[in-house]
Amino acid sequence: VQLQASGGGLVQAGASLRLSCAASGRTGSTYVMGWFRQAPGKEHVFVAAIRWNGNRISYGDTAKGRFTVSIDNAKNTMYLQMNSLKPEDTAIYYCAASTTTWGIPITHGGYNYWGQGTLVTVSS
Repeated sequence: VQLQASGGGLVQAGASLRLSCAASGRTGSTYVMGWFRQAPGKEHVFVAAIRWNGNRISYGDTAKGRFTVSIDNAKNTMYLQMNSLKPEDTAIYYCAASTTTWGIPITHGGYNYWGQGTLVTVSS
């Protein structure tokens, strides 16, 4: 499974961005797609995840109320709509895929495949 994240950039506080993650290869072996972020010098933090059938979604604390995760099965693409961005949202955002057949993993170890990341920088 290959994952390609895109959509990052430099924005001002309060702005919005939409990240995309295009999946290819043996996507049928995966059941959950997720977003993590990593700020400089810090560990990966869970942002959001969604099952391919869209029937279950989970958000990390930093994403609740401002970010929305969605998925387009026809395009094999997951999205992360980020609104009201803050400087503390600055990080590299990674998309990941999990073969977990039940629930939504929220830890780094719960995902089997990772994309290369896209940088989001929010200026104050």
